[in-house]
Amino acid sequence: MTTIKDTKQEIQFRFPKGFWWGSATSATQIEGAAREGGKGLNIWDYWYEKEPNRFFNGIGPDKTSDFYHRYKEDIRLMKETGHNSFRFSISWSRMIPDGSGEINQEAVNFYNNVINELLANEIEPFVNLFHFDMPLAMQKIGGWENRDVTDAYARYAKICFELFGDRVKKWFTHNEPIVPVEGGYLYDFHYPNVVDFQRAVQVAYHTVIAHAKAVREFKKLDIQDGKIGIILNLTPSYPRSSHPADLKASHIADLFFNRSFLDPAVKGEYPQDLIDLLKEHGYLPAVAEGDRALIKQNTVDLLGINYYQPRRVKAKENMPNPDAPLMPERFFDPYVMPGRKMNPHRGWEIYEKGIYDILINVKENYGNIECFISENGMGVEGEERFRDEKGMIRDDYRIEFIREHLKWVHQAIQEGVNVKGYHLWTFMDNWSWTNAYKNRYGFVSVNLDKDGERTVKKSGYWFKTVAENNGF
Repeated sequence: MTTIKDTKQEIQFRFPKGFWWGSATSATQIEGAAREGGKGLNIWDYWYEKEPNRFFNGIGPDKTSDFYHRYKEDIRLMKETGHNSFRFSISWSRMIPDGSGEINQEAVNFYNNVINELLANEIEPFVNLFHFDMPLAMQKIGGWENRDVTDAYARYAKICFELFGDRVKKWFTHNEPIVPVEGGYLYDFHYPNVVDFQRAVQVAYHTVIAHAKAVREFKKLDIQDGKIGIILNLTPSYPRSSHPADLKASHIADLFFNRSFLDPAVKGEYPQDLIDLLKEHGYLPAVAEGDRALIKQNTVDLLGINYYQPRRVKAKENMPNPDAPLMPERFFDPYVMPGRKMNPHRGWEIYEKGIYDILINVKENYGNIECFISENGMGVEGEERFRDEKGMIRDDYRIEFIREHLKWVHQAIQEGVNVKGYHLWTFMDNWSWTNAYKNRYGFVSVNLDKDGERTVKKSGYWFKTVAENNGF
């Protein structure tokens, strides 16, 4: 085994006792076995069947990284890379194949086995209930557009709490709930490929209702030491300048992409500015009696924060086409900051201080809620070229990426932010929604040419020393 020298004396950035070191993933992206074990189809299985050309190299979700069959080996490697916690998602369509009917016992057995294996390796399971994978049967009746689906989801959540809550203490309702809104109802990069602002608003609203109903079920059960949260991809909106028009543009971007879920989940209410904006343009969602109290009474205990890149915006340069579909960009333009640092593979800006700015915002404006970095990571294409003669991928760029972000997390902790952990996206290279294995993110390499053979990258061994020393 390769080890990377580090000693207790050299530690400059020490983290609080009990800090959560680990990684995150999702069911559809690693499990494979898409048509095994009694699983029902989800929207990804269906969309791939319908339009395989929309997927990179025509690779769909059937097999992915085969965690379904290889979870014991994978959890052993989590242990080997210093994990004390790991977030995964339960597949709703595996648990309840049609989304609202019978429970699939094979799925219950699988998730029980995964949870027990994690605990046997002293890795705490963090479980997320929804990660973009709407059961096809639920989508056929409208998905999140249909209010009945929020009740089916709350029932599914309750079943999971009852089955696994004796061992799982950290629960999350949704991962990045803004993404199915953007991808499925605005920008056409997820199924059902709708471009319609009104429907997008309704989907976002019903997602919040589904979340609040699941939180209500969790609170009724009173799981000992249990906490329920939500995982949001918070993207700081930086204005080009301090000109009022640029500031207004960044404020509106923040309302749409961050506060539309952050405020109801943590504060129990929507920002008045967002309500006013939607009202002014005639796009308020349909609501039901009692919704306001439901959202107000069912706020989260724990906030997961996913951070990859900043959003930089400026005031509109030109008047929008009045006949074009309304998009959030009706109110701002993207701004390319001169001299920005880029990940050339993914086309994303690397701005480490963004993680600190998010955390300070959470402290100052959201009651310093208990939180953790639930995803942060660097996707790189063609990583095989960094494999050394011993077969290890020497991903020093990933080590640098993690280290520089962790320095800002540490700074936030010094300033009193209630941040409890750091999870990388992701544990092992996994299938990305429409990009398949184009960009690799993992601590562990998955070699698809060698039957999914796993090898730990240099970053995995480095992370182990960080976790063992609780700092670097």
